[in-house]
Amino acid sequence: MSAPQPFQYQGSKRLLAPRILEYLPVRMNRLVEPFAGSAAISLACARRAMSDEYWLNDVNRPLTELLALIVDRPEETADFYRSIWRGRAADHVRHYHSVRDRFNRTHDPRLLLYLLARCVKGSVRYNSDGDFNQSPDKRRLGTNPARMRDNITSVSMLLRGRTTFTSRDFLDVLSSVGSGDVVYLDPPYQGVCGTRDHRYASGVSFDRFCAGLSGLNDRGIRFAVSYDGHVGDTPYGRLLPKSLNLASMRIEAGRSSQATLLGRNGVTIESLYLSKPLAEEVGAGCSGASNGARQRPRVMTASRSIGRMGQGNGWRSGRCR
Repeated sequence: MSAPQPFQYQGSKRLLAPRILEYLPVRMNRLVEPFAGSAAISLACARRAMSDEYWLNDVNRPLTELLALIVDRPEETADFYRSIWRGRAADHVRHYHSVRDRFNRTHDPRLLLYLLARCVKGSVRYNSDGDFNQSPDKRRLGTNPARMRDNITSVSMLLRGRTTFTSRDFLDVLSSVGSGDVVYLDPPYQGVCGTRDHRYASGVSFDRFCAGLSGLNDRGIRFAVSYDGHVGDTPYGRLLPKSLNLASMRIEAGRSSQATLLGRNGVTIESLYLSKPLAEEVGAGCSGASNGARQRPRVMTASRSIGRMGQGNGWRSGRCR
């Protein structure tokens, strides 16, 4: 059974999570996501009881505040969503724009939940001023409140009491992880669309990102990175440097939704890189892949069966620090 997800989020790894989890340890002390987004990987891990604790960080502060509310105050969050959803008038598009204007003025994370439920294909977009500017999907009215409550309750049951929420620079997070942690990184600025990622007002420097990974290597931290890829025969994103000594996998993700938005067709192949300690632990360094990211990768298709399913400073328990 798939993990619950309270909102759509383009770029989410929800559908790929079962395949990504094959390359994570079946038991972890703590899973850390410096670019959490919708927390799809952590939720999938929690659904399979693979980690004792979770750390969800994202530079998009209202998003991490929303995740914290969903986990620590599920009933209140569900009630608020229901009131906004039921408040829509006959002109539901105008209602959406009214909620969007309120969110841009107040940055109330509860309003963001409604916007994520209603915006086009869950495709989050911010303009250069940092305002949420995505349009509503006119074909649907957003998740039904009863279903939203069920999803929120399920997420809370999985993560409550053992999840830390922060909105910090990713390098600050990486400098704070320890030897018992496993880090999963899905940076927002890479992808398969060939355009700037508008989920954030600013991107992440390639050199800063590589420096952060190098620092994790120096400390022997286990980590996995979803990074470059290609649609059809067209590659996107810069390859991580060979000097990082990462095992390289390729995961077939199906037809690219973002390419569809851009009027293109093609199957998306996403890269998954593993640090040497992690690759050795999960037995993924085969075929010489651990000798560098530019060697021929191991390809994992969407139809592959799942062979490894585990059993088994910021906001925490509703507090912000």
